[in-house]
Amino acid sequence: MGSTGDTTMAEAEAPAPVGDYELLERLGGRPPYTSVWRAVSRSTGTPVAVKQVRLTGLPARLRDSLDCEVRFLAAVSHPNIIRLIDVVQTQSCLYLVLELCEGGDLAAFIRRNGSVDERVARNFMKQIGAGLQVLHRHHVVHRDLKPQNILLSSPRSSDAILKISDFGLARFLGPGEYADTSCGSCLYMAPEVMLFQKYNDKVDMWSIGAILFELLNGYPPFYGRSNVQLLQYINRSTSLPFSEPLASTLGPDCVDICTRLLCTNPVKRLSFQEFLDHRFFRV
Repeated sequence: MGSTGDTTMAEAEAPAPVGDYELLERLGGRPPYTSVWRAVSRSTGTPVAVKQVRLTGLPARLRDSLDCEVRFLAAVSHPNIIRLIDVVQTQSCLYLVLELCEGGDLAAFIRRNGSVDERVARNFMKQIGAGLQVLHRHHVVHRDLKPQNILLSSPRSSDAILKISDFGLARFLGPGEYADTSCGSCLYMAPEVMLFQKYNDKVDMWSIGAILFELLNGYPPFYGRSNVQLLQYINRSTSLPFSEPLASTLGPDCVDICTRLLCTNPVKRLSFQEFLDHRFFRV
């Protein structure tokens, strides 16, 4: 949950305690409907994160995603999924009390450390894959997987536990079902979403590929000032733009999993099970 400079209605409401929790500092959010706060339990002194969702004026599709988020997080307990501790509702807002991850998000980690070696990338992707397995078991598509939504329990890569967070755009999608709402973050968004085509859970696999590529290179695989320009860049690319020094050092399995995750044709893109079973993880 990366920080942002936006001032929202949530900040104006911030100082008032929410149930047992004292809101201390705004960490980020998705204006104008959500803000994320560093907070503390007044009864135990435990530091937590609080996601504040403004219910007034919240579009129906975001209400559906909020319902999915609460139901899913309340039903699961897994080290690679952000833990829901409590839910507090007022007349105008819903507050999700979550575990606080002191390591920040993966985007900040990459900004601090630059690219990581293949060994660290493999460890991180194993953890993200373990969390994603829980989503698939519950037929949940995240639809906004990106470094900003992967949190670290510690700033040190050697002992950090990665946790998938921010299910604000998630939805339930059963086997054989397709969605058609265009949503997500463009640098990590599958081409079929940008093209307003129907899509399934393979959109998350594209995002995973983009995250892996960024871990290895320190930058996303594709850029564009608009979705149209981004699509043009993707369609013109005949191979992934690995950095020159890196390309010669990567193992063939690493290149293969990146390439097959970032396949523009969703039918040919790796499925979640193919991702888990890939040779890249057998070291």
